[in-house]
Amino acid sequence: MPETLDELDGLLLTVPKHRTVQRDGIHFQGQRYLSPTLAPFVGRPVTIRYDPRDVSEIRVYDHDTFVCVAIDEAHPNQRLSLREIETARRARRRQLRKDLNDRIPRIAAREKPRTTAPAIRRSKLRTYEEDE
Repeated sequence: MPETLDELDGLLLTVPKHRTVQRDGIHFQGQRYLSPTLAPFVGRPVTIRYDPRDVSEIRVYDHDTFVCVAIDEAHPNQRLSLREIETARRARRRQLRKDLNDRIPRIAAREKPRTTAPAIRRSKLRTYEEDE
C-alpha cells in the first residue's frame, strides 16, 4: 500500500508514454509541458504518465523514478481532458475545411465540352500525282 497520496496518484496513472525531453520542455498531444527540474534531462528519453481526464499536467519518470510534475504553460489553471482537446481539434478542422471550401470559386454553369469533328487521318505513305 502506498504511503502518501502522491504515490497513490502515480499508481493510478496507467497511461505511460515515452518522450524525449527537448530544450523547450516535453511535447505531448500538441502541448508543451515545462518544469525547471527537466533541465538536466534535455535530450534524454523519459516516461510520462498522465490522467486522460486532466492533461493540464503530466508526471515525468526516469527509469521508474519520479522526477517531477510538468505543467502545460498555455493552460496552467485549467482542467482539460483529452476528449475535450480532441473535440476542439475536430471542430477547428471542420471550420477550416468549410472556410477553404467557401473560398474555392464555384462555376455556376459549366460549358458543354466542345465536340470537334474527328481529324481525317492521312496515311504516312506519300503518293505522287504521277502514281495515280
